[in-house]
Amino acid sequence: MTPATATEQRHDQTMDKTGVRPFRVEVPEAELAELRRRITAARLPEKETVADFSQGVPLGTVQKLAKYWATEYDWRKVEARLNAVPNFITEIDGLDIHFIHVRSQHENALPVIITHGWPGSIVEQLKLIEPLTNPTAHGGSAADAFHVVIPSIPGYGFSGKPTGTGWGPERIARAWVVLMQRLGHTKFVAQGGDWGAVVVDMMGVLAPPELLGIHTNMPGIFPADIDGAAFSGAPAPPALSADEKLAYERLQFVYQKGIGYGFQMGLRPQTLYGIADSPVGLAAYFLDHDARSLELIARVFDGQPEGLTRDDILDNITITWLTNTGISGARLYWEYWGKGYFNAKGVSIPVAVSVFPDELYPAPRSWAEQAYPNLIHYNKLPKGGHFAAWEQPKFLSEEMRAGFRSLRQ
Repeated sequence: MTPATATEQRHDQTMDKTGVRPFRVEVPEAELAELRRRITAARLPEKETVADFSQGVPLGTVQKLAKYWATEYDWRKVEARLNAVPNFITEIDGLDIHFIHVRSQHENALPVIITHGWPGSIVEQLKLIEPLTNPTAHGGSAADAFHVVIPSIPGYGFSGKPTGTGWGPERIARAWVVLMQRLGHTKFVAQGGDWGAVVVDMMGVLAPPELLGIHTNMPGIFPADIDGAAFSGAPAPPALSADEKLAYERLQFVYQKGIGYGFQMGLRPQTLYGIADSPVGLAAYFLDHDARSLELIARVFDGQPEGLTRDDILDNITITWLTNTGISGARLYWEYWGKGYFNAKGVSIPVAVSVFPDELYPAPRSWAEQAYPNLIHYNKLPKGGHFAAWEQPKFLSEEMRAGFRSLRQ
C-alpha cells in the first residue's frame, strides 16, 4: 500500500501539490488477506527461559496477539474511524504530509497541532478529537474548545517517506509551522509525547510568532550533567531531592535496560529487514517499547481491562504494516542520534507539563522549572503511562484544556 490512495493520486495531476488535498484510507482486501496469511505462517522461537519480562516480549503474549490478529481483528473498523474525520495531504519541503484536521463548532476555538511518537501513528490521538473539539459533551466548557490538527510524522503512516537525510525533529518542527500557517491558523499551540515531545520542544526552541505555547507529557527536563551521568551508569548524585533521585533512577533504567531498540534504530535502522518482512516480528518489536508499557499490553492480551484494548494495539501496528513504514519510521532515530531525547533544550516560550506516573520517568517540578523558565502549568496525574493520548485520553484532554487556558485570547 502506498501512502496515497488512487483517488488522491489522480488529483495530483491537476492540483498544486502544496495545496491541501482530501485523502481517504482505502486498503485492498487482498492486502489484508496477505497480512493474515503471513501472521499464520509466522515461525516463532521457543519460550523464554525466565518467568518475567527481562528477556523481552513473552512468547505467550505474541501467540495470543497473533491468534487474535489473524482470526478476529477487523481492520475495517479503524479504517472507518479514520475516514469519519477529515483527512488531507499537502506537500511541505518536497514531502507529502498526511494530517487530520477537525474544526470545532465552538467560536474562538484554539488551534492545536498534536504529534505522535514511535512506535506510533495518528491512531494514538483519535481518542482526543471529540473531547478537544466538543468539550461541552466531555466535561468542559465551550471556552475550552480546540481546532485539532494531527499530522503523520514523515516516514510514518500515510505521510511520504524521506528519500534523503535531514528529516529530524528540527525540520519536522519547521514543517509543522508551515502546515498550521497553510491551514490559516495565525495563532496556535502544540502538544506531543515521545517523538512528539521532542518535536514540540524543537518548535519551542524555534519560537515562531504564531506559536503561543506547548504542552508535553514527556518533557525534556534533565540537566546535561545529570543526563550524562544517568547514561554512564553512575550512582545518583547525593544532592538530588527524592523526586529528582526517582527520575534519575528511572532514566538510568531506560538507558541500561529499556532502550535497546533506540540504539539499533539510531545506529543501523536499515538492518531491520525482519520488521519489514514479518508482521509478527513488527508487532513484537513495537510491543517492547518500555517495561511498563509492555507489561500493560501483556495484561491486555491476557484479558485484563486496561486503558488500551487489543484493537488499539493492533490498529497502530497494522497501519505501520500496511504502509511499510517500519524502516522509514526507524530512521528518525538515526537522524537524531546523540542529540539527547530527555535533556533540557532551551525552550523559553510558555510550556505546560503533565506527568503520568508510568512514563519513562516522572519529571520533577524542580527540573521542569529549570528547563522551562516560562512554565505555566505542571500537574501529576494519578494514572497513565508513556502513551497517554491512547491510554488515558480523558486525563490528557483535561490537561490540555487546563494547560493552555491562560494562553487563550
